Amino acid sequence: MEDKVLRKLFLGFIHIHILHHAKEHPIFGVWMLEELKEHGYNISSGTLYPILHSMESDGLLIREDRNVEGKIRKYYTTTEKGNLILIEARKKAYELFKEIKD
Repeated sequence: MEDKVLRKLFLGFIHIHILHHAKEHPIFGVWMLEELKEHGYNISSGTLYPILHSMESDGLLIREDRNVEGKIRKYYTTTEKGNLILIEARKKAYELFKEIKD
């Protein structure tokens, strides 16, 4: 039960991480997996790629396919909608942090 609740919470945090980094520079799956791992999120590619695809479908990310060493790599950047969602998420996260920090 607790794992299920924590997983739901962490998935929201992962979405925010993705938006944050995709706003800074184009991201790709393997890089994002490593970045999330550095922050304590040990997720599989089977979890990350559906998140990226759904965020693209929701209009939060835009994908660009690039040929890297003979392989197609999908890079994601935020859309204007994704940037607006990130701004709102940061406000909400900041308010929550102020309330629960002590």
